[in-house]
Amino acid sequence: MKKILVLYYSHSGHVQAMAEQIARGIEQQGCEAVIRTVPKVSSVCEATESSIPDQGHTYASHADLEQCSGLILGSPTRFGNMAAPLKYFLDGTADIWLSGSLTGKPAAVFTSTGSLHGGHETTLMSMMLPLLHHGMIITGLPYGHIELSQTTSGGTPYGASHLAGTDNKRTLDETESKLCRALGSRVADIAKKLSL
Repeated sequence: MKKILVLYYSHSGHVQAMAEQIARGIEQQGCEAVIRTVPKVSSVCEATESSIPDQGHTYASHADLEQCSGLILGSPTRFGNMAAPLKYFLDGTADIWLSGSLTGKPAAVFTSTGSLHGGHETTLMSMMLPLLHHGMIITGLPYGHIELSQTTSGGTPYGASHLAGTDNKRTLDETESKLCRALGSRVADIAKKLSL
């Protein structure tokens, strides 16, 4: 069974909720969704996070990257860029890059932000850059998903997105959830086709 890694950082839970919807789409393709997160980045020199999270998904390891058949990255938007904890984790993957473990595998990205024009697309693009350096095949959401033409919340051809609102309380709507599932399904389907 193909394993698709859904790797994310979530500060307020929105990106985590997206990751769980993406996992549903992966499983609809008969693949295994492996959901992992990354710890916060400490502002002090010594480690402040335990090696196992108190709640939620397990922290990602390099073995998760090496063993996956596809990768879907998620992060909240931070000034039009991915959040520092995800960037920090990716910056430490030179060994994976040198081994070529991710080369030729499908990848996709997803994000959540507080405002409609808060940098959804630039954040998605910022996550694509390290994936391209790893030699991955970037997939997005084609306009065959009619929701992309009708959405008044999240959703882009570059990847799934969510509009959390300026108070950060807006949960995923059905359109956003459907596009998350479609993204997971698409990466899983491509991973299966690439292994034929």
